[in-house]
Amino acid sequence: MGETPIFGIPRTGTTTDPFGPLRVIFASQRGTLVELGIGPIVTAGLILQVLSGSKMINVDFTNPQDRALFTGASKVLSIVMTIFEGVAFLVGGAYNSGGQAPSINADFLIIIQLVFAGIIIILLDEMLQKNWGFGSGISLFIAAGVCQSIVWDAIGPISPVSDQKYLGAILAFIQALLAPGAPSKLLSLSGDNPLVRPGNLPDMLGFLVTIVVLVIIVYLNGLRVEVPVSYARYRGYRGQFPIKLFYVSNIPVIFAAALFGNVYFIGQLVFNRYNPQCQNFWLGLIPGCYTTEPNSQQLIPTKGLAYYTFAPRQLGGLSGVFSDPVRAIVYLVIFVATCVFFAVTWVEVGGMDSKTVAKQLIDSGMQVEGFRRSAVPVRQILDRYIPTVTVLGGIIIGLIAAGADFLGAFGTGTGILLTVGIIEQYYEILVKERITEIYPGVKSFLGT
Repeated sequence: MGETPIFGIPRTGTTTDPFGPLRVIFASQRGTLVELGIGPIVTAGLILQVLSGSKMINVDFTNPQDRALFTGASKVLSIVMTIFEGVAFLVGGAYNSGGQAPSINADFLIIIQLVFAGIIIILLDEMLQKNWGFGSGISLFIAAGVCQSIVWDAIGPISPVSDQKYLGAILAFIQALLAPGAPSKLLSLSGDNPLVRPGNLPDMLGFLVTIVVLVIIVYLNGLRVEVPVSYARYRGYRGQFPIKLFYVSNIPVIFAAALFGNVYFIGQLVFNRYNPQCQNFWLGLIPGCYTTEPNSQQLIPTKGLAYYTFAPRQLGGLSGVFSDPVRAIVYLVIFVATCVFFAVTWVEVGGMDSKTVAKQLIDSGMQVEGFRRSAVPVRQILDRYIPTVTVLGGIIIGLIAAGADFLGAFGTGTGILLTVGIIEQYYEILVKERITEIYPGVKSFLGT
């Protein structure tokens, strides 16, 4: 579906790309059946989690019927969001060509195709969740998109501009080194340093930052506090209950990216439709005002809320940060605060709080060594760690994702975080499968 174009839209001359900076995260491709990617699914999940966390809807996740109802509502809302975002694309002029919008018949056909593709993505994810495979289909889409972006930015063989032979940073760096006098420019701070390329093109600085960020994330993923536990029914069986630094994994950064993406997406649609001259004060303050980036179809926020929720990497990496440091600092603060908010919310609504985990340990026949087999002392022990690692993990995840974006890492900092977390989740799934073969008694505790 990522290679199949949408029937009914112009092949050339289309206007701005509403999802430009977010396609890696949303696993989408411009002008194809996966135009919306996993955006509607993530947005639907975000809305329901916020409603549940704020107690606007009451969901008991320990009740199988409530969980089933919540899952069904998420799928229905995903389809609704697919229709909404598809209509928003059309109303906002995303498929206009030469100032002309598609016909009514073409609009209807486009919506049908987007909804059909969205349902297929939902069913693919559902198929994996029903144990026809490992992990989540949504996670696979994200990881594949990020890996494709990193590989393409590193060794892409096409020519992005007339005076450059290669898009990939490694190939372009080798090409630059073969030029006369290039080795002497490696330590230069001028604009002709082979390590840095103008025009926001992939360069060796971004490649090196990507490697460093990957190593840091892998290392931090391994940091954990291990609470010693034993199995009451089988004497001699002991183990550790790990509480990781990234306790909520990549959930906060997914929701934060989805929230910022929707601010950008909805903001530019409102701007194109109702405030193209940026004359309305309130529409310019909340959705924001935009301008078209030179030699690109991308709209860049110039004021309003979207201005401070738009990653500076889209403005040239470090040069964009240095050109407006106040904006970069505000973006960093908002992004980190959003990650912390979603981390705390997810712990509460996802059944990962101390009370729920303590009950799961006791119900599965486990107990903390040296303490009586009761949920109260276990909860008190977990309260020492879980609230702290939740907030601290949210802060670190936000700093890594935003910092990597500032330095121009391939695949975006958020994308790298998600990919490392997804790969680790698959590793843990395989380990759990192996453990349950050796110790069948822990199957109910591990949830396999």
